[in-house]
Amino acid sequence: MKTGSKLAYNNSVFWISSVVITIVVLFGAIWPQRFAKGASAAFHFTTYAFGWFYLLAVLFFVLFLLVLAVSKYGKMKLGPDESKPDYPFFTWVGMLISCGLGIGLVFWGIAEPMSHFFTSPFGHEPMTRQAARTAMTYSFFHWGLSQWAIFTMVGLAVGFFQFRKKENGLISTTLKPLIKERRGASTIRKSIDILAVIATVVGVATSLGLGIMQINGGMKTVFGLNNSITMHLCIVGFMLICYLASSVTGLDKGIKWLSNFNLVLILVLMLYVFLTGPTIFILNTFTQSLGDYVTRFIEYSLRLSPYTGATWVREWTIFYWAWTIAWSPFVGAFIGRVSRGRTIREFVMGVLIIPPLISLLWVSVFGGTALYKDLFEGTKIAEDVNSDVTSALFSTFNELPFSFPLSIVAILLIFTFLITSADSASYILGSMTTNGMATPPITVRVIWGVLISAIATVLTLASGLEGLQTASLVAALPFTIILVVMGFTMFQQIRLEYRLTRQRRI
Repeated sequence: MKTGSKLAYNNSVFWISSVVITIVVLFGAIWPQRFAKGASAAFHFTTYAFGWFYLLAVLFFVLFLLVLAVSKYGKMKLGPDESKPDYPFFTWVGMLISCGLGIGLVFWGIAEPMSHFFTSPFGHEPMTRQAARTAMTYSFFHWGLSQWAIFTMVGLAVGFFQFRKKENGLISTTLKPLIKERRGASTIRKSIDILAVIATVVGVATSLGLGIMQINGGMKTVFGLNNSITMHLCIVGFMLICYLASSVTGLDKGIKWLSNFNLVLILVLMLYVFLTGPTIFILNTFTQSLGDYVTRFIEYSLRLSPYTGATWVREWTIFYWAWTIAWSPFVGAFIGRVSRGRTIREFVMGVLIIPPLISLLWVSVFGGTALYKDLFEGTKIAEDVNSDVTSALFSTFNELPFSFPLSIVAILLIFTFLITSADSASYILGSMTTNGMATPPITVRVIWGVLISAIATVLTLASGLEGLQTASLVAALPFTIILVVMGFTMFQQIRLEYRLTRQRRI
């Protein structure tokens, strides 16, 4: 039998995807201005030409999953009928949050509502109470059900085929019933896995880039250190060292421990800000925004601006969906991997309710506090965010008691999210490039960890936030098509498995 390393080094999926990523890293490092110009052009073309497709696809995912969960197929387990969940509920939730929310939520939890408050979409007067209401509603929409439906699609497909059908955990396996053994099937499967690997690397790099930028901003705000290339590289280097230490301990130790730690830290931070901030205002904001979110869900899910040519939806909603889709092979494969033994209904409802609820609470507590400070206490948090989006969290903390230790805890939280994201992603990428190995070799995981860190560094240094956004958009486009097809093949196989299970019981 081949070892894990030989499986990687003799695997075209590993070589082609790693070479493509390396070329992108080198191009961005050698010609940063050309890279930035190309990124800008690609961003505008993709959002303009394919925005409609992203919106329709994501709404389809939401409706498909909800119908599947409440149907007769919801009782089927991701694994044999007698299987039990591999992880306790609290640990499972911590793993979902660490890999699916993490850096993005900490970065945008305040930055997004304050950005919409400062530059309100669709003609609202900025920095008014109506602008604040719209800002919170759209933030709920971007961090709610739709985002997690994308992760759930991949996770359910991978979990079903890997644990119920006893296949490997590759993305291409979820399309195996469609591809079958027709001519060129091997090439098609490898092409799908290569696209999934590239999308994963870019999606994870986007999140790591956001986290690195935010730590940079925090170091500047808290310690007065310049936001420099040297500081950037130091953060990346230290993250790599900690990531390697976590990798050695494996999924059941390093990632499990850090996931529990992250969940506790999130809850402690949220509780502290809730109690020391405008508590009643936060509760009212959550309730009002939840109502607005529910009543406007379909409108926001399909909203574009074909008659005005406005770019707001393209720059926010389309970017979010593309980023999530690019991130989904990793998050989906990971949450599918840790959900063995749970029923389809438990998996879908758990993933579509608990993480989005925590996200909405986070946005209400932190975004609501920042809005309250600007609306009623005359602070300038929105202006700070407009000038430097990475300062959002720390500018808000400056208005709360014990701001210094609070900022230190926040930096620690972001950093641990960086480690869990890199560690989990390298684990999944290692599996995807070694023919679905359950425990990929350390050498392969280290290679992917280094490449992810390198492309995150190049993207942020060469073209900043726009470079990160563009990379996600371009990488996500072909994978969105794969996700739609995956939904149909998965339903076909679930229906077939349900019929076979009933026949065996008779």
